[in-house]
Amino acid sequence: MTMVNRMFVVSGRVQGVGFRYQTAHYGLTLGLTGHAKNLTNGDVEVLACGNEQKVAEFYEWLKKGPRTAYVESVKEIETNLVTERDFAIL
Repeated sequence: MTMVNRMFVVSGRVQGVGFRYQTAHYGLTLGLTGHAKNLTNGDVEVLACGNEQKVAEFYEWLKKGPRTAYVESVKEIETNLVTERDFAIL
């Protein structure tokens, strides 16, 4: 089982629509750790740590997001950040 850490920046209508809460919930459902954080430009930063296959599944979900959101794009960024506990909403 290969473990990975990935940072995503999600753009679109992703603030004020429950995006961080739903993202954290889905991440925990997949057994991932990380965080979802609002950025000042209206985007949401998402850190996902865990099984490579589950992170890939999470990435596919981020491209659509919850029903209340409208995702325009998801940018993947390499990162060395690691979160070993929980999926936080920042």
